[in-house]
Amino acid sequence: MKASLAIIAAALALAAPAAAQPAKVKFAVFTPDKEQTFITVMRPFAEAVNKDAGGAIEIETFPNGALGRSPLQQAQMVLDGVSDIGWIIASYTPGRFQENEVFELPGQFRDLQEATTVFTRLVLSGKVRGYDDFHPIGLFGTAPYSLHSRNPIASIADIKGKKIRSSGAIEGETLKALGAVPIGMPVTEVPEAISRGTVDGTTSHPSPLFDFGIARVTSYHFFTRLGIVPLAILMNKKKFDSLPKAGQDAIRRYSGEWTAARFNKGIGDYNDSLVKQLQADSKRRVVFPAQAELDAMQPAFKSVIDAWVAKSPRNKELLGLLQAEIANVRAGR
Repeated sequence: MKASLAIIAAALALAAPAAAQPAKVKFAVFTPDKEQTFITVMRPFAEAVNKDAGGAIEIETFPNGALGRSPLQQAQMVLDGVSDIGWIIASYTPGRFQENEVFELPGQFRDLQEATTVFTRLVLSGKVRGYDDFHPIGLFGTAPYSLHSRNPIASIADIKGKKIRSSGAIEGETLKALGAVPIGMPVTEVPEAISRGTVDGTTSHPSPLFDFGIARVTSYHFFTRLGIVPLAILMNKKKFDSLPKAGQDAIRRYSGEWTAARFNKGIGDYNDSLVKQLQADSKRRVVFPAQAELDAMQPAFKSVIDAWVAKSPRNKELLGLLQAEIANVRAGR
């Protein structure tokens, strides 16, 4: 009898630590660990959830492409279980997040905060579809994209005929409407492409200029307002559903508005500091176009928007939803 009790006690002693092990969650990040969104949003999110969950789950981040370097494969990696959470640029995955195109239309947003708020609201409310297989953790809009080149750009006329890297189909159509030759490629390939002359310049919001080394190969910065690029931190929904309730609750608490607020503050302040840094550099030419030039771009923007709306009744509906939500944000609602 004593021997049996000893065996049972030993078995329980071995089983107890195993039962207490947290559920592991892999967070894939293809960008560097020094990139500002990782520092400002992703790492703090993982740390906050791990602490709040009380040992129920453990999120481990894998920056620098440790689980996969290709920006184009991040959404599929999440769905395939290579990672559980991914940092995803939707425009790099054509067809999967098709309705996101409405956010990329030119001239819609004033700034990063507006874009992030509208994107978050429309996806979490289910008005913009395409996220059924994911649990959205963070939904962000960049600042409106501007133009950065190794060759002089003092007006929008200067980009005519130039090869400009674009990050997605809508952005490419916008560049084409302005007279440029769009060439699609991920942001990670841009510095080398500019150095080699494969492209003359790129679209970008401020932070990638420094986070990915684009500023090293560009000297001319034309701050117009093209479209924005939707960015997302997404989790495999089946994985989320399989987690213990304490883990799910912790993830929910630090998703949505929490991540949006950190992005808006952290990346917004960072972008502002980088623009000032560009302006302080005497070797650079930084141009903020006058209102007359901004107005002169509107016919090109309208042609892109009209062509996109004409593709389907749903596109017209999406544009209405977008503009209504922008109006809500601007009215303080």
